[in-house]
Amino acid sequence: MNDLSFKHIRSLALPAIISGITEPILSATDAAVVGNIPVDGTESLAAVGVVGALLSTLIWVLAQTRSAIATIVAQNLGADNVKALTGFPGQAIVFNVGLGILVLIFTTLFVEEILSLLNAQGLVLEYSISYYNIRILGFPFTLFVFAIFGVFRGLQNTFYPMMVAASGALINIVLDLLLVHGFGVIPAMGIEGAAWASLIAQGLMALAVFMLYLRKTPLTLSLGRSIHFEIKRLLSMTWHLIWRSLALNAVLIWAVREANAISPEAMAAHTIAINVWLFSAFFIDGFGAAGNLIGGKLIGAKRYFDLWVLTKKVNVYNLLVAGLLMLLGGLTYLPLGRVFVQDPEVLPQFYGVFFILVLIQPFNALAFTLDAIFKGLGEMAFLRNSLFIAAIFGFAPLILAAHYWNWGLKGIWWALWAWILCRGLVLMIKFRKDYYSMAMNERSSRIDS
Repeated sequence: MNDLSFKHIRSLALPAIISGITEPILSATDAAVVGNIPVDGTESLAAVGVVGALLSTLIWVLAQTRSAIATIVAQNLGADNVKALTGFPGQAIVFNVGLGILVLIFTTLFVEEILSLLNAQGLVLEYSISYYNIRILGFPFTLFVFAIFGVFRGLQNTFYPMMVAASGALINIVLDLLLVHGFGVIPAMGIEGAAWASLIAQGLMALAVFMLYLRKTPLTLSLGRSIHFEIKRLLSMTWHLIWRSLALNAVLIWAVREANAISPEAMAAHTIAINVWLFSAFFIDGFGAAGNLIGGKLIGAKRYFDLWVLTKKVNVYNLLVAGLLMLLGGLTYLPLGRVFVQDPEVLPQFYGVFFILVLIQPFNALAFTLDAIFKGLGEMAFLRNSLFIAAIFGFAPLILAAHYWNWGLKGIWWALWAWILCRGLVLMIKFRKDYYSMAMNERSSRIDS
Protein backbone atom coordinates (compact mmCIF):
# COMPACT_ATOMS: atom_id res chain seq x y z
CA MET A 1 0.00 0.00 0.00
CA ASN A 2 3.03 2.31 0.08
CA ASP A 3 2.30 3.46 -3.48
CA LEU A 4 -1.04 4.86 -2.22
CA SER A 5 0.49 6.95 0.58
CA PHE A 6 0.40 10.74 0.35
CA LYS A 7 4.19 10.80 0.57
CA HIS A 8 4.55 8.63 -2.53
CA ILE A 9 1.82 10.44 -4.47
CA ARG A 10 3.39 13.78 -3.54
CA SER A 11 6.85 12.57 -4.60
CA LEU A 12 5.48 12.05 -8.12
CA ALA A 13 3.07 14.99 -8.15
CA LEU A 14 5.36 17.85 -7.10
CA PRO A 15 8.00 17.25 -9.79
CA ALA A 16 5.16 16.73 -12.30
CA ILE A 17 3.64 20.07 -11.29
CA ILE A 18 6.93 21.89 -11.81
CA SER A 19 7.51 20.05 -15.08
CA GLY A 20 3.97 20.66 -16.29
CA ILE A 21 3.84 24.39 -15.62
CA THR A 22 7.06 25.07 -17.51
CA GLU A 23 5.29 24.94 -20.90
CA PRO A 24 2.74 27.63 -19.98
CA ILE A 25 5.58 29.55 -18.29
CA LEU A 26 7.45 29.53 -21.60
CA SER A 27 4.37 30.85 -23.41
CA ALA A 28 3.55 33.30 -20.62
CA THR A 29 7.14 34.62 -20.60
CA ASP A 30 6.98 35.25 -24.34
CA ALA A 31 3.62 36.98 -23.86
CA ALA A 32 4.77 39.13 -20.92
CA VAL A 33 8.06 40.21 -22.51
CA VAL A 34 6.65 40.75 -26.00
CA GLY A 35 3.55 42.54 -24.68
CA ASN A 36 5.82 45.23 -23.24
CA ILE A 37 7.67 45.99 -26.49
CA PRO A 38 7.48 49.80 -26.93
CA VAL A 39 6.43 49.63 -30.60
CA ASP A 40 3.46 47.47 -31.70
CA GLY A 41 3.37 45.68 -28.35
CA THR A 42 -0.33 44.82 -28.57
CA GLU A 43 0.00 43.44 -32.12
CA SER A 44 3.08 41.44 -31.09
CA LEU A 45 1.22 40.03 -28.08
CA ALA A 46 -1.71 39.06 -30.29
CA ALA A 47 0.74 37.32 -32.67
CA VAL A 48 2.24 35.35 -29.78
CA GLY A 49 -1.28 34.30 -28.82
CA VAL A 50 -2.15 33.17 -32.35
CA VAL A 51 1.08 31.20 -32.81
CA GLY A 52 0.88 29.88 -29.25
CA ALA A 53 -2.57 28.48 -29.99
CA LEU A 54 -1.33 26.79 -33.17
CA LEU A 55 1.81 25.36 -31.55
CA SER A 56 -0.17 24.14 -28.55
CA THR A 57 -2.50 22.38 -30.96
CA LEU A 58 0.39 20.71 -32.77
CA ILE A 59 2.13 19.72 -29.54
CA TRP A 60 -1.00 18.40 -27.83
CA VAL A 61 -2.05 16.48 -30.94
CA LEU A 62 1.29 14.93 -31.88
CA ALA A 63 2.93 14.59 -28.47
CA GLN A 64 0.25 12.18 -27.29
CA THR A 65 2.80 9.40 -27.63
CA ARG A 66 4.20 10.66 -24.30
CA SER A 67 1.04 9.53 -22.50
CA ALA A 68 0.87 6.30 -24.48
CA ILE A 69 4.54 5.50 -23.80
CA ALA A 70 4.13 6.26 -20.09
CA THR A 71 1.04 4.02 -19.91
CA ILE A 72 2.74 1.09 -21.64
CA VAL A 73 5.89 1.35 -19.53
CA ALA A 74 3.90 1.74 -16.27
CA GLN A 75 1.67 -1.24 -17.01
CA ASN A 76 4.70 -3.41 -17.82
CA LEU A 77 6.33 -2.18 -14.62
CA GLY A 78 3.24 -3.18 -12.63
CA ALA A 79 3.28 -6.61 -14.29
CA ASP A 80 7.02 -6.93 -13.50
CA ASN A 81 7.82 -7.16 -17.23
CA VAL A 82 10.14 -4.19 -17.90
CA LYS A 83 12.82 -6.34 -19.58
CA ALA A 84 10.37 -7.12 -22.37
CA LEU A 85 10.42 -3.42 -23.38
CA THR A 86 13.92 -3.61 -24.92
CA GLY A 87 13.78 -1.88 -28.30
CA PHE A 88 10.43 -0.18 -27.61
CA PRO A 89 11.67 3.27 -26.45
CA GLY A 90 14.06 3.69 -29.39
CA GLN A 91 11.38 2.86 -31.94
CA ALA A 92 8.87 5.15 -30.21
CA ILE A 93 11.34 8.04 -30.22
CA VAL A 94 12.15 7.60 -33.92
CA PHE A 95 8.41 7.66 -34.65
CA ASN A 96 7.98 10.86 -32.61
CA VAL A 97 10.86 12.77 -34.16
CA GLY A 98 9.77 11.71 -37.65
CA LEU A 99 6.34 13.20 -36.97
CA GLY A 100 7.98 16.42 -35.84
CA ILE A 101 10.02 16.76 -39.02
CA LEU A 102 6.98 16.15 -41.24
CA VAL A 103 4.97 18.79 -39.38
CA LEU A 104 7.84 21.27 -39.61
CA ILE A 105 8.07 20.88 -43.40
CA PHE A 106 4.31 20.96 -44.09
CA THR A 107 3.38 23.89 -41.85
CA THR A 108 6.33 26.02 -42.99
CA LEU A 109 5.16 25.67 -46.61
CA PHE A 110 1.62 26.79 -45.76
CA VAL A 111 2.19 29.00 -42.72
CA GLU A 112 0.43 32.10 -44.08
CA GLU A 113 -2.67 30.16 -45.06
CA ILE A 114 -2.77 28.34 -41.71
CA LEU A 115 -2.41 31.52 -39.63
CA SER A 116 -4.99 33.31 -41.78
CA LEU A 117 -7.49 30.62 -40.81
CA LEU A 118 -7.04 31.86 -37.23
CA ASN A 119 -8.17 35.34 -38.35
CA ALA A 120 -4.66 36.80 -38.09
CA GLN A 121 -4.57 39.84 -40.36
CA GLY A 122 -2.34 42.78 -41.24
CA LEU A 123 0.48 43.46 -38.80
CA VAL A 124 -0.62 40.62 -36.51
CA LEU A 125 -0.31 38.16 -39.43
CA GLU A 126 3.11 39.54 -40.38
CA TYR A 127 4.45 39.18 -36.85
CA SER A 128 2.84 35.74 -36.49
CA ILE A 129 4.61 34.39 -39.58
CA SER A 130 7.98 35.75 -38.44
CA TYR A 131 7.56 34.26 -34.95
CA TYR A 132 6.26 30.90 -36.17
CA ASN A 133 8.97 30.24 -38.78
CA ILE A 134 11.60 30.29 -36.04
CA ARG A 135 9.70 28.52 -33.26
CA ILE A 136 8.62 25.57 -35.43
CA LEU A 137 12.28 24.60 -35.89
CA GLY A 138 12.23 23.37 -32.30
CA PHE A 139 9.21 21.10 -32.82
CA PRO A 140 11.22 17.87 -33.45
CA PHE A 141 13.23 18.65 -30.27
CA THR A 142 9.98 18.99 -28.32
CA LEU A 143 8.64 15.63 -29.51
CA PHE A 144 11.99 13.98 -28.74
CA VAL A 145 11.91 15.37 -25.19
CA PHE A 146 8.28 14.35 -24.66
CA ALA A 147 8.94 10.77 -25.79
CA ILE A 148 11.76 10.35 -23.27
CA PHE A 149 9.67 12.04 -20.58
CA GLY A 150 7.09 9.32 -21.24
CA VAL A 151 9.64 6.59 -20.49
CA PHE A 152 10.76 8.28 -17.26
CA ARG A 153 7.16 8.76 -16.14
CA GLY A 154 6.27 5.16 -16.89
CA LEU A 155 9.17 4.12 -14.65
CA GLN A 156 7.55 6.25 -11.88
CA ASN A 157 10.22 8.92 -12.15
CA THR A 158 9.03 12.51 -12.54
CA PHE A 159 12.15 14.06 -10.99
CA TYR A 160 14.38 14.07 -14.08
CA PRO A 161 11.67 15.43 -16.40
CA MET A 162 11.14 18.18 -13.82
CA MET A 163 14.84 19.08 -13.77
CA VAL A 164 15.03 19.27 -17.55
CA ALA A 165 11.77 21.19 -17.96
CA ALA A 166 12.55 23.68 -15.18
CA SER A 167 16.06 24.31 -16.53
CA GLY A 168 14.66 24.85 -20.02
CA ALA A 169 12.10 27.35 -18.69
CA LEU A 170 14.80 29.28 -16.81
CA ILE A 171 17.03 29.42 -19.89
CA ASN A 172 14.07 30.59 -21.98
CA ILE A 173 13.24 33.39 -19.54
CA VAL A 174 16.82 34.68 -19.46
CA LEU A 175 17.13 34.54 -23.25
CA ASP A 176 13.76 36.27 -23.67
CA LEU A 177 14.95 39.22 -21.62
CA LEU A 178 18.26 39.38 -23.49
CA LEU A 179 17.05 38.89 -27.05
CA VAL A 180 13.70 40.70 -27.12
CA HIS A 181 14.85 44.01 -25.63
CA GLY A 182 18.61 43.65 -26.25
CA PHE A 183 21.46 43.95 -23.79
CA GLY A 184 24.92 45.45 -24.37
CA VAL A 185 26.20 44.19 -27.72
CA ILE A 186 23.06 42.06 -28.21
CA PRO A 187 20.61 43.97 -30.43
CA ALA A 188 16.90 44.17 -29.60
CA MET A 189 15.23 41.53 -31.81
CA GLY A 190 11.62 42.05 -30.75
CA ILE A 191 9.23 39.16 -31.32
CA GLU A 192 11.87 37.20 -33.27
CA GLY A 193 14.08 37.31 -30.18
CA ALA A 194 11.35 35.54 -28.19
CA ALA A 195 11.18 32.84 -30.87
CA TRP A 196 14.96 32.30 -30.86
CA ALA A 197 14.93 32.10 -27.05
CA SER A 198 12.39 29.26 -27.17
CA LEU A 199 14.24 27.41 -29.92
CA ILE A 200 17.59 27.50 -28.09
CA ALA A 201 15.94 26.34 -24.85
CA GLN A 202 14.24 23.43 -26.65
CA GLY A 203 17.53 22.28 -28.19
CA LEU A 204 19.31 22.34 -24.84
CA MET A 205 16.45 20.42 -23.18
CA ALA A 206 16.70 17.70 -25.84
CA LEU A 207 20.44 17.33 -25.21
CA ALA A 208 19.97 17.19 -21.42
CA VAL A 209 17.19 14.59 -21.46
CA PHE A 210 19.16 12.43 -23.90
CA MET A 211 22.14 12.30 -21.51
CA LEU A 212 19.90 11.55 -18.52
CA TYR A 213 18.14 8.74 -20.36
CA LEU A 214 21.44 7.02 -21.17
CA ARG A 215 22.65 7.29 -17.58
CA LYS A 216 19.54 6.92 -15.45
CA THR A 217 17.24 4.32 -17.02
CA PRO A 218 17.55 0.51 -17.31
CA LEU A 219 16.46 0.75 -20.97
CA THR A 220 18.62 1.43 -24.01
CA LEU A 221 17.82 3.31 -27.23
CA SER A 222 18.43 0.20 -29.31
CA LEU A 223 15.95 -0.17 -32.18
CA GLY A 224 16.06 -3.96 -32.15
CA ARG A 225 15.86 -6.20 -35.20
CA SER A 226 12.09 -6.17 -35.63
CA ILE A 227 9.08 -4.04 -34.78
CA HIS A 228 8.46 -4.28 -31.02
CA PHE A 229 5.19 -5.98 -30.05
CA GLU A 230 4.10 -2.91 -28.01
CA ILE A 231 4.41 -0.57 -31.02
CA LYS A 232 1.03 -1.72 -32.32
CA ARG A 233 -0.60 -0.76 -29.00
CA LEU A 234 1.36 2.50 -28.97
CA LEU A 235 0.03 3.41 -32.43
CA SER A 236 -3.52 2.48 -31.45
CA MET A 237 -3.38 4.56 -28.25
CA THR A 238 -1.75 7.45 -30.07
CA TRP A 239 -4.38 7.37 -32.81
CA HIS A 240 -7.21 7.67 -30.27
CA LEU A 241 -5.35 10.39 -28.35
CA ILE A 242 -4.72 12.36 -31.55
CA TRP A 243 -8.45 12.43 -32.25
CA ARG A 244 -9.02 13.39 -28.63
CA SER A 245 -6.56 16.24 -28.98
CA LEU A 246 -8.13 17.36 -32.24
CA ALA A 247 -11.45 17.68 -30.45
CA LEU A 248 -9.76 19.50 -27.55
CA ASN A 249 -7.85 21.89 -29.75
CA ALA A 250 -10.77 22.52 -32.06
CA VAL A 251 -12.39 24.10 -29.00
CA LEU A 252 -9.32 26.22 -28.19
CA ILE A 253 -8.81 27.26 -31.82
CA TRP A 254 -12.49 28.17 -32.16
CA ALA A 255 -12.13 30.35 -29.06
CA VAL A 256 -9.07 32.05 -30.60
CA ARG A 257 -10.98 32.72 -33.84
CA GLU A 258 -13.86 34.29 -31.93
CA ALA A 259 -11.51 36.47 -29.85
CA ASN A 260 -9.61 37.55 -32.97
CA ALA A 261 -12.89 38.45 -34.67
CA ILE A 262 -13.78 40.84 -31.82
CA SER A 263 -10.61 43.00 -31.94
CA PRO A 264 -6.80 42.83 -31.52
CA GLU A 265 -7.32 44.06 -27.94
CA ALA A 266 -9.76 41.24 -27.21
CA MET A 267 -7.29 38.74 -28.69
CA ALA A 268 -4.51 40.16 -26.52
CA ALA A 269 -6.73 39.86 -23.42
CA HIS A 270 -7.67 36.31 -24.42
CA THR A 271 -3.96 35.50 -24.82
CA ILE A 272 -3.31 36.59 -21.23
CA ALA A 273 -6.34 34.70 -19.94
CA ILE A 274 -5.48 31.48 -21.76
CA ASN A 275 -1.91 31.62 -20.44
CA VAL A 276 -3.18 32.05 -16.87
CA TRP A 277 -5.66 29.21 -17.39
CA LEU A 278 -3.00 26.91 -18.83
CA PHE A 279 -0.71 27.71 -15.92
CA SER A 280 -3.39 26.73 -13.41
CA ALA A 281 -4.41 23.69 -15.47
CA PHE A 282 -0.90 22.28 -15.59
CA PHE A 283 -0.48 23.06 -11.91
CA ILE A 284 -3.56 20.97 -11.16
CA ASP A 285 -2.33 18.29 -13.55
CA GLY A 286 0.57 17.42 -11.24
CA PHE A 287 -1.50 15.22 -8.94
CA GLY A 288 -3.33 13.98 -12.03
CA ALA A 289 0.01 12.85 -13.42
CA ALA A 290 0.72 10.96 -10.21
CA GLY A 291 -2.67 9.27 -10.55
CA ASN A 292 -1.87 8.48 -14.16
CA LEU A 293 1.44 6.77 -13.37
CA ILE A 294 0.37 4.91 -10.25
CA GLY A 295 -2.95 3.99 -11.87
CA GLY A 296 -1.15 2.44 -14.84
CA LYS A 297 0.99 0.41 -12.48
CA LEU A 298 -2.05 -0.71 -10.45
CA ILE A 299 -4.04 -1.77 -13.51
CA GLY A 300 -1.00 -3.76 -14.70
CA ALA A 301 -1.01 -5.53 -11.33
CA LYS A 302 -4.85 -5.91 -11.41
CA ARG A 303 -5.27 -4.02 -8.11
CA TYR A 304 -8.71 -2.54 -8.78
CA PHE A 305 -9.70 -1.62 -5.23
CA ASP A 306 -6.41 0.22 -4.74
CA LEU A 307 -7.14 2.04 -8.00
CA TRP A 308 -10.46 3.24 -6.53
CA VAL A 309 -8.73 4.44 -3.35
CA LEU A 310 -6.07 6.22 -5.42
CA THR A 311 -8.69 7.99 -7.55
CA LYS A 312 -10.54 9.33 -4.49
CA LYS A 313 -7.32 10.55 -2.89
CA VAL A 314 -5.95 12.29 -5.97
CA ASN A 315 -9.25 14.06 -6.65
CA VAL A 316 -9.38 15.38 -3.08
CA TYR A 317 -5.78 16.61 -3.30
CA ASN A 318 -6.49 18.41 -6.56
CA LEU A 319 -9.66 20.04 -5.23
CA LEU A 320 -7.53 21.47 -2.42
CA VAL A 321 -5.01 22.73 -4.99
CA ALA A 322 -7.88 24.30 -6.95
CA GLY A 323 -9.06 26.08 -3.80
CA LEU A 324 -5.60 27.55 -3.25
CA LEU A 325 -5.46 28.71 -6.88
CA MET A 326 -8.86 30.40 -6.49
CA LEU A 327 -7.64 32.24 -3.40
CA LEU A 328 -4.38 33.25 -5.05
CA GLY A 329 -6.18 34.44 -8.17
CA GLY A 330 -8.62 36.54 -6.18
CA LEU A 331 -5.76 38.27 -4.35
CA THR A 332 -3.46 38.93 -7.30
CA TYR A 333 -5.55 39.45 -10.44
CA LEU A 334 -4.96 43.24 -10.70
CA PRO A 335 -1.13 43.16 -10.71
CA LEU A 336 -1.23 39.92 -12.74
CA GLY A 337 -2.78 41.68 -15.72
CA ARG A 338 -0.22 44.47 -15.64
CA VAL A 339 2.62 41.93 -15.77
CA PHE A 340 1.55 41.07 -19.31
CA VAL A 341 0.46 44.38 -20.80
CA GLN A 342 -0.14 48.06 -19.98
CA ASP A 343 -2.61 48.80 -22.78
CA PRO A 344 -5.75 50.42 -21.24
CA GLU A 345 -7.83 48.86 -24.03
CA VAL A 346 -6.69 45.32 -23.11
CA LEU A 347 -6.65 45.24 -19.30
CA PRO A 348 -10.40 45.84 -18.70
CA GLN A 349 -11.27 42.97 -21.03
CA PHE A 350 -8.89 40.65 -19.19
CA TYR A 351 -10.25 41.68 -15.80
CA GLY A 352 -13.78 41.18 -17.13
CA VAL A 353 -13.22 37.44 -17.66
CA PHE A 354 -10.92 36.76 -14.73
CA PHE A 355 -13.74 35.78 -12.37
CA ILE A 356 -14.60 32.94 -14.79
CA LEU A 357 -10.97 31.77 -14.60
CA VAL A 358 -11.38 31.61 -10.82
CA LEU A 359 -14.73 29.77 -10.92
CA ILE A 360 -13.45 27.17 -13.39
CA GLN A 361 -10.72 25.82 -11.08
CA PRO A 362 -12.66 23.08 -9.18
CA PHE A 363 -14.07 21.78 -12.45
CA ASN A 364 -10.55 21.77 -13.91
CA ALA A 365 -9.45 19.68 -10.92
CA LEU A 366 -12.04 16.95 -11.42
CA ALA A 367 -11.86 16.83 -15.22
CA PHE A 368 -8.06 16.85 -15.51
CA THR A 369 -7.54 14.34 -12.69
CA LEU A 370 -9.93 11.78 -14.16
CA ASP A 371 -8.60 12.40 -17.66
CA ALA A 372 -5.06 11.63 -16.48
CA ILE A 373 -6.15 8.49 -14.62
CA PHE A 374 -8.01 7.18 -17.67
CA LYS A 375 -4.82 7.63 -19.71
CA GLY A 376 -2.97 5.45 -17.22
CA LEU A 377 -5.69 2.82 -17.57
CA GLY A 378 -5.23 2.78 -21.35
CA GLU A 379 -8.80 4.06 -21.96
CA MET A 380 -7.75 6.17 -24.93
CA ALA A 381 -10.80 5.43 -27.10
CA PHE A 382 -13.17 6.58 -24.36
CA LEU A 383 -11.11 9.73 -23.76
CA ARG A 384 -11.48 10.49 -27.46
CA ASN A 385 -15.24 10.08 -27.24
CA SER A 386 -15.51 12.14 -24.05
CA LEU A 387 -13.81 15.13 -25.69
CA PHE A 388 -16.12 14.97 -28.70
CA ILE A 389 -19.16 14.81 -26.38
CA ALA A 390 -17.93 17.80 -24.35
CA ALA A 391 -17.13 19.83 -27.49
CA ILE A 392 -20.51 19.15 -29.15
CA PHE A 393 -22.82 19.37 -26.14
CA GLY A 394 -20.84 21.61 -23.76
CA PHE A 395 -18.82 24.16 -25.74
CA ALA A 396 -20.51 24.50 -29.14
CA PRO A 397 -23.99 25.66 -28.01
CA LEU A 398 -22.61 28.45 -25.82
CA ILE A 399 -19.95 29.67 -28.25
CA LEU A 400 -22.56 29.89 -31.02
CA ALA A 401 -24.88 31.80 -28.70
CA ALA A 402 -22.01 34.10 -27.70
CA HIS A 403 -21.28 34.83 -31.35
CA TYR A 404 -24.92 35.37 -32.30
CA TRP A 405 -25.80 37.65 -29.37
CA ASN A 406 -22.39 39.40 -29.21
CA TRP A 407 -21.52 38.36 -25.66
CA GLY A 408 -17.87 39.23 -26.32
CA LEU A 409 -14.95 37.70 -24.46
CA LYS A 410 -17.12 36.71 -21.49
CA GLY A 411 -19.26 34.56 -23.78
CA ILE A 412 -16.16 32.73 -25.02
CA TRP A 413 -15.05 31.96 -21.46
CA TRP A 414 -18.49 30.80 -20.31
CA ALA A 415 -18.42 28.38 -23.24
CA LEU A 416 -15.03 27.10 -22.07
CA TRP A 417 -16.45 26.66 -18.54
CA ALA A 418 -19.35 24.57 -19.92
CA TRP A 419 -16.86 22.47 -21.88
CA ILE A 420 -14.82 21.63 -18.77
CA LEU A 421 -17.98 20.85 -16.78
CA CYS A 422 -19.19 18.42 -19.44
CA ARG A 423 -15.80 16.69 -19.62
CA GLY A 424 -15.75 16.07 -15.89
CA LEU A 425 -19.29 14.71 -15.74
CA VAL A 426 -18.73 12.22 -18.58
CA LEU A 427 -15.54 10.89 -16.98
CA MET A 428 -17.13 10.58 -13.53
CA ILE A 429 -20.03 8.53 -14.92
CA LYS A 430 -17.67 6.19 -16.80
CA PHE A 431 -15.38 5.58 -13.83
CA ARG A 432 -18.30 4.94 -11.50
CA LYS A 433 -19.90 2.52 -13.96
CA ASP A 434 -16.84 0.39 -14.79
CA TYR A 435 -14.00 0.67 -12.30
CA TYR A 436 -15.99 1.18 -9.12
CA SER A 437 -17.81 -2.10 -9.73
CA MET A 438 -14.51 -3.95 -10.28
CA ALA A 439 -13.12 -2.38 -7.09
CA MET A 440 -16.14 -3.49 -5.06
CA ASN A 441 -15.95 -7.01 -6.50
CA GLU A 442 -12.30 -7.27 -5.49
CA ARG A 443 -13.09 -5.91 -2.04
CA SER A 444 -15.83 -8.53 -1.60
CA SER A 445 -13.42 -11.24 -2.65
CA ARG A 446 -10.88 -10.08 -0.07
CA ILE A 447 -13.52 -10.13 2.69
CA ASP A 448 -14.79 -13.59 1.69
CA SER A 449 -11.31 -15.03 1.66
